[in-house]
Amino acid sequence: MTPPPATPGTSPTFATKKVTTARGPEPRQDRAVHTKAVVLKAAARLFATHGFRHTSVKDVAEAVEMTKGAVYFHYPSKEALAVAVVEAHYAEWPKLLAKVQELELPPLETALAMLDGAALAFRDSAIVQGGARLQIERPHIDTELPTPYVEWTKLLHTLLVQAREQGQLADSTDPAAAARALVASFFGVQHVSDVLAGRADLEERWTETRALFVAALRR
Repeated sequence: MTPPPATPGTSPTFATKKVTTARGPEPRQDRAVHTKAVVLKAAARLFATHGFRHTSVKDVAEAVEMTKGAVYFHYPSKEALAVAVVEAHYAEWPKLLAKVQELELPPLETALAMLDGAALAFRDSAIVQGGARLQIERPHIDTELPTPYVEWTKLLHTLLVQAREQGQLADSTDPAAAARALVASFFGVQHVSDVLAGRADLEERWTETRALFVAALRR
């Protein structure tokens, strides 16, 4: 997908999208908030390991030592659980962007720091891992899920346009094409690492790919 033209001086953002689906009640007490978060993380781990079709609400309930009814109170269906995990996955990226922006790095370094942080999240976070697998399995999930990769492409495109304006990029670099290539490469690397090594070598694999991009992009 070709990202829209980036306006010079545009502040990089990472938009999130809420999915229209049946949801359980919003917890108000701290204990209920904690319980809902525990259920969500357990579901994410199971989805990441076994996939959507081979994970049941009963499996989630057993993992958190609760009844199925208690799980259904927070998440009225398995699809609602899947949506919640995917939304939590995408909610990680604006938080990561905020942390990276606090470093006040030049735009190219900001783009690379975002991908570095994402690599660690894919390696360590059950929520990120579960959301990633659910996105791959979208055809088997009977509910709407956000379209993957679009916001990452927009973000990197904006940062690379700024990097070109600041003289960081090689003259031959097309920011839109570079953004698409970075997204394809990063998410391909994390998927290969997942399949072959359970993401244990993701940081190493991304570091190798990152070095190739830096050599090609930097002026």
